[in-house]
Amino acid sequence: MNAKDMERLQELRRKDPLTDKEWQQLEYLENKLENDERIEQFQKNQREPYSSKYTRAVNLAWEFYKNPEIAGQCYIAVGGLDSITLYLFLRSIGINVPAVSVSGLEDKSIQKVHKALGVISLKSATDKEGKPYSKIKVIRDFGWPVISKEVAGKISHIQHPTEDNATVRHAIITGETGAQGGWREGSRMQLAKTWLKLFGGADPEGKEQGYEAAEFFVSDKCCYYLKEKPCEDYHLETGRWPYMGLMASEGGRRQKALAVNGCNYISPTTKRSCPFATFLRDDILRLALEMEVWYQKNYHLFPGPKLDTIVPAIYGKIITDDKGKLQTTDAQRTGCSMCGFGIHREDRPHRFDLLWERNPKEWEMWMTHVDQDKDGNWYGWGRVLDYIGVKWQKPWIWVEAKRQSETFEQMTVFDEQE
Repeated sequence: MNAKDMERLQELRRKDPLTDKEWQQLEYLENKLENDERIEQFQKNQREPYSSKYTRAVNLAWEFYKNPEIAGQCYIAVGGLDSITLYLFLRSIGINVPAVSVSGLEDKSIQKVHKALGVISLKSATDKEGKPYSKIKVIRDFGWPVISKEVAGKISHIQHPTEDNATVRHAIITGETGAQGGWREGSRMQLAKTWLKLFGGADPEGKEQGYEAAEFFVSDKCCYYLKEKPCEDYHLETGRWPYMGLMASEGGRRQKALAVNGCNYISPTTKRSCPFATFLRDDILRLALEMEVWYQKNYHLFPGPKLDTIVPAIYGKIITDDKGKLQTTDAQRTGCSMCGFGIHREDRPHRFDLLWERNPKEWEMWMTHVDQDKDGNWYGWGRVLDYIGVKWQKPWIWVEAKRQSETFEQMTVFDEQE
């Protein structure tokens, strides 16, 4: 909480009587102070040594499993390396529950690991006609997943103005909140100026301020229809609650949600466990290496053929960098091949350049042939990336530069060994 908010909170605490608006401000600021204290403690936990985080993860996993409202009725939502590591971690400490995934959305190398470990494959959610959503259909129906989930959600609000979301849209454009936001000015609800300039014009108030409006829709709903809802449906069918491999260090919406709500969250309507919530990237990769050793000794516990490694090929190998931190040699994060969240922060070769390296035909489709505009012209990620200022043309140049860099590093290591 900043000094201005703290000063206002102390002022409201001393004042008597309070108006209705002041009561709303006081409630908002009290909640904010409590959340800030939770976040501070969570950040302290993030700074603890790996051994402490490992022990906490073990305790959290068992506490969730043994909670009377859970009673062992759990499952594991599996995707990339982090949640693969979670699955093996839980098995290694004696928690044996089903693992599920919409595996068809993942890279082929991730699907291979899923199959070997016996991960149950789910289908994506269905549309009004009962047909499963595909990656392309969810973009055509809702919009492009770009920038971040939080920003995409705000842009989607202003691109679909209604009377019901007028207050929210005003806050997104100006930063001024109503009762729910404590009647504040300059709040974090406001969209960053960079994105207001490009997308704010879709809202009448934003248009008056001279902001531009994109010719395509933006959405944060891809993950929900392709991944989250299938898991919700699995819960409804089985009564099981999820373990999730989420880490606050990944940023975005989950960062504050995990810090405020805690690693284990149990309410009347929602229950979930994130044992790795306080882990940093180095921690999860260290645990992955430990689970590699455990798996090679216990591969017979799983239904599929023995894997040479639990690390899917898309990540490359886990190595120690020049700062002593663990990292993967290829992909650092994975997800759907059509996901654009965070793309504006990546150096080249970025994820779409690497997609070209793996599958040029798929790259061509995603870049140029996903949807049609109002004039009937086909377009894809290329147009979206152009609009937000992200370069994507000639990926082969950047891929080749990466190869040459890796070759040079290998030669340097060889020379040093000589």
